[in-house]
Amino acid sequence: MTLTLLFSAPDRIWPLYEAALPRALQQAGIDARLTREAAPEDVDYIIYAPNETLRDFSPFTRVKAVLSLWAGVEKIAPNPTLTQPLCRMVDPGLALGMRDYVTGHVMRYHLGMDRYILGLDGAWDQTAPPLARDRAVTVLGLGALGKTCALALAELGFDVTGWSRKLKEIDGITCLAGPEGLQSALSTAEILVLLLPDTSQTQGILNADSLKHLPEGARIVNPGRGTLIDDDALLAALDSGQVGHATLDVFRIEPLPEGHPYWSHPKVTVTPHIAAETREDTASEVIAENIRRGETGLPFLHLVDRSAGY
Repeated sequence: MTLTLLFSAPDRIWPLYEAALPRALQQAGIDARLTREAAPEDVDYIIYAPNETLRDFSPFTRVKAVLSLWAGVEKIAPNPTLTQPLCRMVDPGLALGMRDYVTGHVMRYHLGMDRYILGLDGAWDQTAPPLARDRAVTVLGLGALGKTCALALAELGFDVTGWSRKLKEIDGITCLAGPEGLQSALSTAEILVLLLPDTSQTQGILNADSLKHLPEGARIVNPGRGTLIDDDALLAALDSGQVGHATLDVFRIEPLPEGHPYWSHPKVTVTPHIAAETREDTASEVIAENIRRGETGLPFLHLVDRSAGY
């Protein structure tokens, strides 16, 4: 039987997947018709990214799973019409892109590169940076992306602490959890990386109170979610010197509005949500594998826990 796969995602990414998905499906031995339009009762799987067209999932009575193209599912998981299994995207290409972004900016801070590239003081100062093993880095969020980044930083020699909602065990990483663990994780973070999901428990996790626990002059890298940071609190911490610099890739409103203080603040680097992008080739392989599993009775990969929101 030929499966019907509805591709419901923004127009701009359709050309990327129009060739990649059929190729991955064929390699997985799946007979499927990929389409952008279909009668709801004929659809077997929905390949989804947030868009203006599909918001009511109730007519799709035959759908076996909704397969997200995004790692974050906060814009779809709360949808009351979505009763089908929901799988988030855990894409090897996405993880590698995030690893590259995070390690690049952590190394930039560790080595003090801005001082030389921007000529901040013009002085001939031969003070060398410490070795990576003497630099403490904390990663908030130890999901697929956070774990990949934490392990890469540890491989470079950094003293890495990771924090998550539930305690995890990762070789080479000091893992903490819970409110007490968060305070401890922040207290040693010379460089702090934010890779938490957007949930009611994580929104504003970096606020006026939690920022006080950071070592004075700590650096922050946020390629996770814009909602993790209280913007006013961060700006105040930057102005006071409690935070030495912040590199921000995600924001509460995107594109970041013209005139927002982040654009002109001397201690903020803005990047336009480029830290990591789902790669159509590797993402298509993940989609194909989940469809293969759905058709052979195996459990889906990366199934979303609706109660946790990710």
